[in-house]
Amino acid sequence: MMIDLLRTRRSIRRFTARPLDRETIDLFAEALLRSPSSRGINPWEFIFATEKPMLEKLSHAKVCHAEFLAGAALAVVILGNEETSDVWIEDCSIAAIIVQLLATDLGLGSCWAQLRNRPHDATISAEAYVRQLLGIPEHLRVGMIIGVGYPGETKMPLPSGKLDFNKIHQDRYRPRTSVERAYS
Repeated sequence: MMIDLLRTRRSIRRFTARPLDRETIDLFAEALLRSPSSRGINPWEFIFATEKPMLEKLSHAKVCHAEFLAGAALAVVILGNEETSDVWIEDCSIAAIIVQLLATDLGLGSCWAQLRNRPHDATISAEAYVRQLLGIPEHLRVGMIIGVGYPGETKMPLPSGKLDFNKIHQDRYRPRTSVERAYS
C-alpha cells in the first residue's frame, strides 16, 4: 500500500557498493516517463549516471549535502524545460518523488539533492556546474539529483506520534496552540 511506502521511506545517504541491474534501472526509466505532469506537457528529461567517476563529480555539485551521490549506484539528474512549461519545477518535483517512492518499493534507498538556486562555489551555481559537467543544453534547467542504491544504513520509520497534525486544517485555516487534530 502507498501509505506503507510513505511510512518507511527515509533519506538514505550511505549506500553499499552493489550496482543496480539493467532491469531495475529500466524500471526507473519507465516510472519517470509515467510521472504526472501539468497538462501532459512532460517538460522533464533525465540523465542516469552510474559510472563511479561521474557519481564522484556529481557529489561535488553544491557546497554541501550532495556527498552521498558518490556512493550511490544511480544518480537521476532531473531536468526541466522552462520554455515549454511554466510549472516545470512542480513537474520535476513530482518526478523526483516518483523515483524515491519506487526506490522504497524496490527495497532501495534514495536521497534528494536540491540544486536549483544553490551555489557550487563562490563563482558558479550548482546548476551551471552540472550543466557543464553533463553537457546539458541551455534550454534545460537542472532542478535536482536523486541518488539511489542499496541502503548502507538503516533508519527507522518516523513514528506517527512525531507527525505535526497542527499542519492539517479542516474546512478552513484555524491556528491551534495545543496539539489537537483538525479532524475527528
